[in-house]
Amino acid sequence: NFDLGKRNPDGHIDIPRMHEGGMNAIFFSIWIDGRTMGPQAIQKALDQIDAVQQNVKKYSNDLVAARTAEDVRRAHAQGKIAVLMGVEGGHMIGNDIRMVRIFSRLGVGYMTLSHFYNDEWADSSTDKPAHNGLTDYGKDIVREMNKQNVLVDISHVSDKTFYDALEVSKAPLIASHSSCRAICNHPRDMSDDMIKALAAKGGVIQINYEKSFIDEGYRQASEKVSGGVVALFDQLKKECGDDEECLGKKMQEMEQKAVAEGKLPHVSWEKIIEHIDHVVKLVGADHVGLGSDFDGATMPEGMDDCTHLPQITEALMRKGYSDADIKKILGGNLLRVMEQAEKVSKELQAKN
Repeated sequence: NFDLGKRNPDGHIDIPRMHEGGMNAIFFSIWIDGRTMGPQAIQKALDQIDAVQQNVKKYSNDLVAARTAEDVRRAHAQGKIAVLMGVEGGHMIGNDIRMVRIFSRLGVGYMTLSHFYNDEWADSSTDKPAHNGLTDYGKDIVREMNKQNVLVDISHVSDKTFYDALEVSKAPLIASHSSCRAICNHPRDMSDDMIKALAAKGGVIQINYEKSFIDEGYRQASEKVSGGVVALFDQLKKECGDDEECLGKKMQEMEQKAVAEGKLPHVSWEKIIEHIDHVVKLVGADHVGLGSDFDGATMPEGMDDCTHLPQITEALMRKGYSDADIKKILGGNLLRVMEQAEKVSKELQAKN
């Protein structure tokens, strides 16, 4: 029932607020609970893809579907918001490699190899190892993603899955929404060695704004209060079922109550800048971007929704970042990776 076209009192994203925050391109995440597998997972993913496409059609004065870097640039020239899609979890292909081709044709630009739980062919960073990284079938899926111009997203995956994907993929990888383990020691974040390896192959880490992934004090307190992000998610899932609105509201209520009671510390939006700065010092400005996880995470204070995004630009300017580097961080790096993946896809398809 969410109306993307009007300004909403809740949530982080809608068209009026995207315009206000200067957002001119967005990846909408196609996501369902990682424990839903097989045909049901495919069906639910298709339902969400259709919902995104219907919204683009309904609000065509503001939105335009985009699949390539050139599409994004064209949308910007038209004064519209480019809408892209990413499938957040390999469980949504229903263990069927053919779905990579189908999702690609429907406009999906990236796929996260796993989510909070292992799927049939890739280990997650927040589950017990089951496959020792990627299975042989999982490696074939990565190859098919390269061929079909679907970016390989390694957010959520185990360290071994990351290194397996890095070895197999012919195109650069993305971490669509991950932060730095050196600052916040969460398995969902990337170690310095992982960030260096990602960068060496041309990839980009998109910094996640989730409090538990950017602030170590908050992460530790959250583990004590609720057992951490995954445990809290499991608990609320029992209460809310598939009602995403209920899930988001309950999570926000519980978090605000815990902060008010002093059980969880305050976290400023400026931690996002600390993570960006860490990556730049480690591997340079060519390998970092923004992976907010809006409407899928608990935002730090001062980053209440997408209207606050200009603060990031201002903070980077104050730190002395050049205009060229800021443009890279705000999306240029991801566009470069998209172009490289498009080139790899064309080469692989020409061979076949």
